[in-house]
Amino acid sequence: MASTGTQIFAFVLALLGILGATVATLLPNWKVSADVGSNIITAISQMQGLWMDCTWYSTGMFSCTLKYSVLALPAYLQTARTTMVLSCVLAALGLCLASLGLKCTRWGGGRRAKRHAAMAAGTCFLASGFLCLVPASWYTNEVIVSFLDANVPESNKFEPGGAVYVAFVSSGFLLMGGSIFCLSCSGKRHGPQDLILLPPDKLLLQQQQQLLQQQQQQDQLQHQYCSLSPLDNKTGYSLQDYV
Repeated sequence: MASTGTQIFAFVLALLGILGATVATLLPNWKVSADVGSNIITAISQMQGLWMDCTWYSTGMFSCTLKYSVLALPAYLQTARTTMVLSCVLAALGLCLASLGLKCTRWGGGRRAKRHAAMAAGTCFLASGFLCLVPASWYTNEVIVSFLDANVPESNKFEPGGAVYVAFVSSGFLLMGGSIFCLSCSGKRHGPQDLILLPPDKLLLQQQQQLLQQQQQQDQLQHQYCSLSPLDNKTGYSLQDYV
């Protein structure tokens, strides 16, 4: 298995990934307006996210409107909602499994159980990173295609916002963390596979019991040797028989 430091590094990457994916899911700036209005009563900045649309006005006012209707949303936006939520759920499950698969933890069972937990955690992180990468890529493609469309007015053109970049970075963290966890379970292993990691007090008690059993066996063997009669060691012939 990989070293403890490598697994902790992968755990930190996955933790950053799930935090970034959660923040990206909630941020309202998946795309921002590329044209700035000149009228005082018009908006100077518009942002659209997965759950709400926000607007900055030149007067300093800021307002947001939630997207209540799901069926009225385009397909790429519905897909982005679903996949980002699934990505966060899988990443959270992967963190729980990774805490059991870390070599530096005392819970999680023996080496084989920890190896299986680390493999499951790596799989969850890889799936979570892929689910986070798909909506970010699809959303970015839709924004770029709409921006390059000549039929779209200049006032309705948008460009990718900061939430998309956060989603890309988060997916990279999740994919790297998942890859490290999966690689930590590959390769040839030596030594006992079912060695159970016990707490120090139980381990000391087990060692004392083993020493006590060995001492009892030695006492039994010594008692058997001492109980033999001296006559048993004599041979069948004696010099006195010929005198």
